[in-house]
Amino acid sequence: MTVSDVRASSNWLDRRFKLSERGSSVPQEVIAGITTFAAMAYIVAVNPAIMSAAGMDRGDLVIATALAAIFGSLMMGLTANLPLALAPAMGSNIVFAYVMVKQMGIPWQGALAMVAVSGVIFLALSVSRLREKVAKEMPEVLRVGIQAAVGTLIVFIGLRGAAFIVANPNTYISMGSLASPPVLLTLVGILVTPVLVARGVPGALVLSIAAITVIGIFVPLKPDGTMVTTLPATFFALPKWPESTFLALDFSYLVSHFLVALPLLFYFLCGEFFSNLATLIGVTTTANLRQPDGSIPSATAAFSSDAVATIVGPILGTSVVTSFIESVAGVQAGGRTGLTSVVVAIGFVLALFIWPVFVIIPPQATAPALVVVGIFMLQGLARVDMSDLANAVPVVLMLLVTVLSNNLINGMAIGTFAYILLCLALGRRSGLTTVVWGIGVIFVMYFVVTSRLM
Repeated sequence: MTVSDVRASSNWLDRRFKLSERGSSVPQEVIAGITTFAAMAYIVAVNPAIMSAAGMDRGDLVIATALAAIFGSLMMGLTANLPLALAPAMGSNIVFAYVMVKQMGIPWQGALAMVAVSGVIFLALSVSRLREKVAKEMPEVLRVGIQAAVGTLIVFIGLRGAAFIVANPNTYISMGSLASPPVLLTLVGILVTPVLVARGVPGALVLSIAAITVIGIFVPLKPDGTMVTTLPATFFALPKWPESTFLALDFSYLVSHFLVALPLLFYFLCGEFFSNLATLIGVTTTANLRQPDGSIPSATAAFSSDAVATIVGPILGTSVVTSFIESVAGVQAGGRTGLTSVVVAIGFVLALFIWPVFVIIPPQATAPALVVVGIFMLQGLARVDMSDLANAVPVVLMLLVTVLSNNLINGMAIGTFAYILLCLALGRRSGLTTVVWGIGVIFVMYFVVTSRLM
């Protein structure tokens, strides 16, 4: 390629992504994309580790995760021209594997269909004004409570998967023995990983997962000589198609169990909607891309990209795909356009060629990352006035019931009922919007239906 060819390519990218208009350049966008990818690459290890609990093939899940991230990031970058990267969402994968499949007994194929339908609904909301109505009428306390409940569940599942938290016949649960090398390895990770994140170390979660995985090669898991980490037969391999998960959606289950699916559709819809909205606001504000009137540039295209990616995700074999708040890392590195997202997609393409490495990552390596992600999801509690019982009771009940019953839907329902009753008792009728009453009715129907099935 000649110098003139390079200049022509650079000029085309400048025009296509409005680099000069936004005060950026190709090198700046490339660095930003690499930074964002490093910050969120952990999802290629963590998402398959979580969703494989549903009985899905972990190798296929690695490929599906990377492909979903490639598609979502490319679509966001090319259609919305925003420095937002997409990948399978943390929280939704926990609900998918542990709530829907393991607790409720929903086949994972039926669960994938539910996720796809939620994406279709979100797409309809994205191209209409209904999304503004839902955003306006959904109380902040319920949004924060749901997010915090999922964050708490993520922490619990991460610790339990690494055997740091174990069953106990006397106290129900207890901490694993510190005489166990895997428990000690997990403990070190839990203590050190937040330090790396707090210090702003680039790709802190990825470094943590990689370091613990390597150390696990020398740490015994069982007395028979089995180690925490088992080396793969090969470190590099051509990508394989996720045959076991591709187009495995079972819509017949959704039709025959519609009332059972309603609260789950509501969860995915709300989680997708508000997570994407919060990330979109945070990233565009940090990048100084908001319009003078406060509006978000290409908001409809951004919402639509997110929704379409959530439809494609379950087709490939993974859960909800959403915008990652880790995109802020790339923005802080200079990312201002969709070229940043395109570079992130290229990073996930490269990850496809080392997929055997992701398959052998042990739960002791992913647990610290899950703890940190869960803590991030709890930060919204700072926006809630806990001195007001009408706020505190619903949030605390959501957290406690979710974790103690190990069931997110129970926590969401009890918290919503408490919110409605307290608003009625305190005369705060303005807080009881149409959306709130609709949620309450859905949960009542859910409990009626499930009580008859059990």
